[in-house]
Amino acid sequence: MEKRWVATINLETLQIKSDPSFKFKCLQCANCCINLEIPLRDEDITRIEDLGFNAWEFVDYEKMFYRGDKFLGYGLKKRPFDDGCVFLGENGKCKIYSKRPLACKLYPFILIKHGLVIEVYVKEDPFCKGVNHPDGEHIDLDFVMRYFGEVISEYRQKMGISNHQNKPANLII
Repeated sequence: MEKRWVATINLETLQIKSDPSFKFKCLQCANCCINLEIPLRDEDITRIEDLGFNAWEFVDYEKMFYRGDKFLGYGLKKRPFDDGCVFLGENGKCKIYSKRPLACKLYPFILIKHGLVIEVYVKEDPFCKGVNHPDGEHIDLDFVMRYFGEVISEYRQKMGISNHQNKPANLII
């Protein structure tokens, strides 16, 4: 998997430096639901269980994700007949879209935190046609908060930065 830098976000000021040539538009094609292996955080599992699902229905306990020697979580189950996500509906839409795992929300982006900044990279998977799509959006504050707002808010909270500090009045985190 190739990845390339597309933006840097300052967690304290919410200032964004981005590659002006990069654009993205999710085409809702479900290719990522078929082609990706998705790690589940404990928070993802709890959020999905709160919808009435049993973890045994959607957690693949044989698939484990690590960063170095740190265990990150188990994988999301795939359907045996087409390797699609167990939550991919017959209509090609996610059955749990509003409560989907964080990895699904972030794709095709990778966020790497370094102190007070988050570097944003894009995975250049050939099946994701939304990367550099002609009708795509550039990365600005609105884009960042829509795609990465949950992560930004979580990091700011852990760092003791108020989510109402240093943000435009019309922005809700």
